[in-house]
Amino acid sequence: MDHPGYYLHWGVVQISLANAIVIVLMLVVFVVALIAPFPGRRRR
Repeated sequence: MDHPGYYLHWGVVQISLANAIVIVLMLVVFVVALIAPFPGRRRR
């Protein structure tokens, strides 16, 4: 905790590894929410 974080560099874009992981996890949750069936909405 007493050393600087690890940063990723893509040209002019610089982002910390922790923020990149959070963004990727949010995108995964979003995609799963789009793909997963909505509970209670079944056709009979």
